[in-house]
Amino acid sequence: MTEISFSNLALPSDGALALPEFTDSDRSTLFKAADDATNGALSRAAEAASFTFRKGATCVVLAPGAGLDRVVLVGLGPKADVTETVAEQVGGVAAQAMTMHTKAAISTAALDGVLAAHLALGASLGLYRFDRYRTTEKKEELPKLTALSVLVADVAGTKTVWASLEPVAKGVTLTRDLVTEPANVLTPAEFANRAEKLRDLGVEIEVFDRDAMEKLGFGALLGVAQGSVNAPRMVVMRWNGAGDESAPLAFVGKGVTFDSGGISIKPAAGMEDMKWDMAGAGVVTGLMAALAGRKAKVNAVGLIGVVENMVSGTAQRPGDVVKSASGQTIEVLNTDAEGRLVLADVLWYARDRFAPRLMVDLATLTGAIIVGLGHENAGLFSNDDTLAADLTKAGAITGETLWRMPMGEAYDKLLRSDIADMKNIGGRPGGSITAAQFLKRFVGETPWAHLDIAGVAWAAKPKTGAPKGSTGFGVRLLDRFVRQHEG
Repeated sequence: MTEISFSNLALPSDGALALPEFTDSDRSTLFKAADDATNGALSRAAEAASFTFRKGATCVVLAPGAGLDRVVLVGLGPKADVTETVAEQVGGVAAQAMTMHTKAAISTAALDGVLAAHLALGASLGLYRFDRYRTTEKKEELPKLTALSVLVADVAGTKTVWASLEPVAKGVTLTRDLVTEPANVLTPAEFANRAEKLRDLGVEIEVFDRDAMEKLGFGALLGVAQGSVNAPRMVVMRWNGAGDESAPLAFVGKGVTFDSGGISIKPAAGMEDMKWDMAGAGVVTGLMAALAGRKAKVNAVGLIGVVENMVSGTAQRPGDVVKSASGQTIEVLNTDAEGRLVLADVLWYARDRFAPRLMVDLATLTGAIIVGLGHENAGLFSNDDTLAADLTKAGAITGETLWRMPMGEAYDKLLRSDIADMKNIGGRPGGSITAAQFLKRFVGETPWAHLDIAGVAWAAKPKTGAPKGSTGFGVRLLDRFVRQHEG
């Protein structure tokens, strides 16, 4: 992560400077100071480019004078429309425009302290770059920016807000790193090793290997894993921040580190993307890091089932029947509908062991959700209206938006099996819904929500202020949701 610091509102004497401004307000004092110092170069450049400061737009002024190498005018849009999400997007845009400078600053003269801190969050995330396997890039092509100064009116106040946001930035970064890693590196065992590093933050960690899960009766999860030489793991991460013995909030993540589809093998085109079929587990791990990092006053438990779904002579066959930890039997008609089998055992275990106040699972579960919602919203399924509403509200605030999907008995009937308690697919119609109905059979009466993040976990192209690749979708959303439940 790029180091973020906070300084008083003052015109820098060198380097690059970003000036975010509203479309419909007078220019800030720092903009006016920079314009005066550059003999009107900024206002002339904006006028020549017909630049109106619409949200996310930029106008770059090179070597404008006053010792500055570059000034980036950035649009905040109408003042009334600027939210925390907008501030984060603009922070990302501003930071990305200055990556080739060793020294850079962003003005927040137009914003209050809370929005200034969120702009810093967006700047930090906008500068994300996964480059640990690059070896041939030329030095002049590498980003030079390692530290960024955010100029604020109230340094102490903004730092206080940032203290609760910086751990969230680190959690998102952790998630992005995990999701971006290639599957030959991030095996289930390696994923567990990285999760164990959360002990440094005060998180209690338990790792369950194959033998331990066999004793727990995890027939559904182990059936998925049986075709791979890379043995599965389940990781339980506990953060006890409430200071009491109150029931925790439970978060469960699907962690398929590579999904070939098994015997029901996927097409070759795009199969390389299946390294990120563990994004749900990545989000849960990043969330637990964020909660521990900011010392959240809540009891929370994160559970991830981590497996590799491979083709081999020992792989699960279509038509096999497995017995889940709940005792319910499952006819596996499609070995590529594996994520729900992993979650079935982990959800049941979370419910049975921890008796949580609520459970939220995340999974890149179905292609059907992408057909229905595209890449703009995650699918939300729930057995509890209050929980669904709280998650939807948190998503609206953070910009990680959810769309609630229907559930019901008619969909559940599609899972009936001729020889077992259920089958693992219900056919093509309503595929994301029948997948959620399957999961619902393992949560009992616990308030529960399922987030299908298949369409939002990975961005094929950059979005406003955010790089392409792993999005970390869900960490900010669930952190905001948890804040509603803190003591």
